[in-house]
Amino acid sequence: MMRWIADDQALGFVDRGDAGRRLAERIVQLGVTDAVVLGLPRGGVPVAFEVARALRAPLDVVVVRKLGVPFQPELAMGAIGEGGVRVIEPRVVVETGVSASEVAAVEASERAELERRVRRYRDGRLRVDLHGRTAIVVDDGIATGSTARAACQVVRAQGASRVILAVPVGPRDSIARLRDVADVVVCLETPAWFFAIGQFYENFSQLSDEDVVELLAQATTAPGAAPAPAPAAAADPPSEDVVVPVGQIQLEGTLTLPKNAACVVVFAHGSSSSRHSPRNRFVASELQEAGLGTLLFDLLTPAEELSRANVFDIELLGRRLVEVTAWLRAQPAAHGMAIAYFGASTGAAATLWAAAEQAVDVAAIVSRGGRPDLVGSRLAKVRAPTLLIVGGHDRIVLELNREARARLVCESQLAVVAGATHLFEEPGALEEVAQLARDWFVAHLARAPRAAA
Repeated sequence: MMRWIADDQALGFVDRGDAGRRLAERIVQLGVTDAVVLGLPRGGVPVAFEVARALRAPLDVVVVRKLGVPFQPELAMGAIGEGGVRVIEPRVVVETGVSASEVAAVEASERAELERRVRRYRDGRLRVDLHGRTAIVVDDGIATGSTARAACQVVRAQGASRVILAVPVGPRDSIARLRDVADVVVCLETPAWFFAIGQFYENFSQLSDEDVVELLAQATTAPGAAPAPAPAAAADPPSEDVVVPVGQIQLEGTLTLPKNAACVVVFAHGSSSSRHSPRNRFVASELQEAGLGTLLFDLLTPAEELSRANVFDIELLGRRLVEVTAWLRAQPAAHGMAIAYFGASTGAAATLWAAAEQAVDVAAIVSRGGRPDLVGSRLAKVRAPTLLIVGGHDRIVLELNREARARLVCESQLAVVAGATHLFEEPGALEEVAQLARDWFVAHLARAPRAAA
């Protein structure tokens, strides 16, 4: 019989190390013996590192891959893991109309990446034997739970006699659905309103494969002894939480303005994402290091996000972005600064829709894995220099961007990140996106006149 251990009071965490230490305190109370701690790469490994350190237990990884809907990869239709484990979300498959052949094609691609990551993370080390032992599966949080479900099934198939799933935070319904795959679920925070894992962390910075390998190496340097503390993540630049009034609603955002910033880059996220998106926050941090300001905000309220019609209403999202831009220009802190747009997926379509408005004057636009085809005839009205960044393996979106670029009359460029898929999860892919965006903004900021004071 599974026990469900959870706290209702949501306090949040400084970073993954802080979450791991708090999680370890709860797990120690369970009196677990002969355990192996397994982190879900990448974000779960720093959390698992602290748990393994507290238990003086071996640390390993359990590698799984999300299966994204082909035309909306942010939406999970299932997941796969080592040992041939495959978990499908039938409701998502039915609602999106994905065929069996499309599922198989996505799985084949993700299976190859899964095997590559296994080789990369273990770096020649053998997988820790789980037979007859307690497997503690750790992640930095749960959203839908499909990845955690696959991970629990993987370790069970690998011989674990008992499975404990341990996470700092997750929505109540997702946690409840995991009762049938784990013997014990430890979740420190189960907030009633849950939008993204990153919203519960002050620092939710992007991790690299190298970070994972380093932590695993540290955990094995002194067998039988507690591993050294995990390296502290770099602090985020000072930022301000803002509320943007748009008509009768209010949109929440985070405004970061480095000293002497001459430009603010406004981020528009894609469907099934938010201002807490770790990918956009990673890019934003790179822009901040280059001296550019950033504004990450939510295009929709939590209630509006429940309607998929709103998520794909590009005109609605574009009009919201126009109003947010006007609000930003009126802020004393951004007085006289140029404004640029960075959009991802459907958010990129919103930036192009907004930039087509005659009253909107932006210095430059960068689209990451965008859907410019959703902008329609307004695409020809975009005046701002536009960089379209697409993964080389994101073939459908790549073709859509090639067709869209042919319709742009403004200065434009298509940059293809070799080997990258839609979410740019491959090693170095997101870093390349950030560098391309930074260089595009800096180059065109130098030519753009500063906004009128």
